[in-house]
Amino acid sequence: MQFVIVLLIAAAVFGVCYLVDKGFSRAFRGKAQHRSGMAVRANKRFGVFGVVLTVLGVMAFCIGIGDGPVLIVGGLIVFAMGVFLAVYYLSFGIFYDGESFLMSRFGKKDAVHRYEEIVGQKLYVVQGGSVVAELYLKDGSTVSLQSTMDGVYPFLDTAFAGWCLQTGRDPESCDFHDPSKSLWFPPVEES
Repeated sequence: MQFVIVLLIAAAVFGVCYLVDKGFSRAFRGKAQHRSGMAVRANKRFGVFGVVLTVLGVMAFCIGIGDGPVLIVGGLIVFAMGVFLAVYYLSFGIFYDGESFLMSRFGKKDAVHRYEEIVGQKLYVVQGGSVVAELYLKDGSTVSLQSTMDGVYPFLDTAFAGWCLQTGRDPESCDFHDPSKSLWFPPVEES
């Protein structure tokens, strides 16, 4: 019987998360880049682990009410971690079209950038083999893209094509461009 209750709670949590995601998208994402359907998102594991940790935190808290304060405190910590992961997954995104891209981050106002604002990139190899491409913009800000994000390579291809078009460069003359080595833009010199 308890197993069925846990399954029902898990199904309800997943259903609520789905409805919140759809409602959030309609209420706060009305710009052209949002409607293009092209996006770079955090890996889905962030959202899944966030929901799972939230459910586990609630379960530990409920069990801890009868068994002791350790489960209550532990449940609250796990719940907070789960909520953080789910909020990060829902709030982070790079939405783009052929002309520009829009950065959405938790706690910061959405920023629209044209591809011509990209001045260069740096590459970092992270332990585990993933690659981080950090794009530098004219205003001094950076956009960090990890190879494990969903949709990162189509975005970089579109960004390079838009950058060439907007800056008047011929893609064939860009000797730095080598997607097989994760190079799309000129390297940024160390300062």
